[in-house]
Parts: sequence; C-alpha cells; structure tokens
Amino acid sequence: MTTSATLAAGLAVVAPAASDGGGFEPPSLDDFYPAAFALAGTPFELNRVMLVRIIMTLVLVAVFGIGAARARVVPGRMQNVLEMILEFVRKNIAVEILGDKYGARYAPIITTIFLGVFFLNISGILPGLQIASTGVVGMPLVFAMASYLTFVYAGIRTNGVGGFVKSALVPAGVPGFLYPLIVPVEFLSTFILRPLTLTIRLMANMISGHLLLSLCFLATNALFVYATAQLKVLGTITFVAGIVFILLEAFVAALQAYIFALLSAVYIESSVHTH
Repeated sequence: MTTSATLAAGLAVVAPAASDGGGFEPPSLDDFYPAAFALAGTPFELNRVMLVRIIMTLVLVAVFGIGAARARVVPGRMQNVLEMILEFVRKNIAVEILGDKYGARYAPIITTIFLGVFFLNISGILPGLQIASTGVVGMPLVFAMASYLTFVYAGIRTNGVGGFVKSALVPAGVPGFLYPLIVPVEFLSTFILRPLTLTIRLMANMISGHLLLSLCFLATNALFVYATAQLKVLGTITFVAGIVFILLEAFVAALQAYIFALLSAVYIESSVHTH
C-alpha cells in the first residue's frame, strides 16, 4: 500500500461517518448556543453559557469580597495579588491615558470592565466550564455599551452637550467647507461603529480560541481512540498543541481584557480632552 493510501485509510478511521457514532466530530458554533436546561421559553432561561456567566460573576465577587474582608495594613499574599491587579489598571491604564484627575474619577468603571472581561474570558480554559461566555454577543455588547455610555457621560459632564458633540463630530483644524463630508463619517465612526467594533473584537477572539482548543483535544481523543496505529503518534502532537493553546488562550484572555479597558480609557480621554 502506498504512503498516500495508508494516510487516507487512517484518516477514514479518524473521521468516520457520523452514523458510526464515534471518531472525530469537529467543534462548531453550536457550543455557544446550548439548549436551555431550566426556565426554557422565559426571559430567564438558563443554558450552559448563562450558568458559566453566573458562576464566574460569583467567583469574581467572592474573590474580591474575601480579599476586602481580609485586608490588613501589612498585606498577605492574596491581598498583594489583588492590590497589584487594581493598581495596574488604575495606574497603567486609567491614569496613564486620562491623567491624574480623570484617571482617578473613571478608574472604577475601567477596572470593572477589565475584571469582568477577564473573568468571563478565563472560564474558557477552566476544567468543567471550558467556554468563554464572552463568545456570545450578549456580554461583549454589555461591556461595549458600558464603555460607550461612560464615554458619552464623561464628554457631556466635562464639556457640556454642545462641546462634546462638536469635539466628537468635528476634528480640530478641519476647514468649515469639509463639515458636510466629515460630520457624517465621524458620527458613523464614533457613535455607531465604536461599540460594534468593541463587541465584535472581543467575541471573535473568544470564539476562535474556543474552537482551536476544542479542535486540538477532540482530534487527540479521536486519534488515540479511533485512529490506526500509524496515526496514533499524531495524537501526541495534537495533545501538546492543545496544552500550548491553553497557555495561549490564558494570555489572550488577559490581553483582550487589557485592550478592552485600554480602548475604553482612550475613548473617555477623547471626550474629556477636546483638541
């Protein structure tokens, strides 16, 4: 048997027909839209993704609640870690972008966005949960709207309605005869596309990460259990790739939280500091 024929035969064992009831079944977006297991048909129906959101929200509240309750003048290990996270967001995002005055004012909402996005992202690699609920449009949109409303509120509070709208729609130095061209473009970019791009960026990254992890470990299972002896060695490769992707996904979870918080701060800065 030729090498190509051997490979084809092996792949046939790895990915048999669905009717065989075994083998490799590729991941799909259906993972993010599971059936409801409680309160089905009501506005409060629960499915796996909603349950993960609730669990991670409770974990976030519990972690910082316990940390606050155990706060001491001489911090312990847990307090040190939590204070480092809070200080990182306050100093390296809020104050760095907005300055001392506005950084202190808007650090709480930026920190909330950062922690919320991170905790809902990191559930994608936690055993038993294994899905990031930010991969469904609802939560990214909630965070995007929180960022957007803060941007609008900060601009109106600092510059008044007229000053905010003018600074948002008319970049400094643009000649008056270009206003009919520039204003519609800036309105679309600032007030329509901005929250949408925040939403889609986060959701797309979490979906792709979940699909890559699922692909590696489903392929590992199929290769170890169903593949021919010649192809079982590939299972080791996909397993190692899965471990690497777990580490990568942890990094992406933190990176996306940082980017989301950073962009929120940048948008707020553009509304309070008119140029």
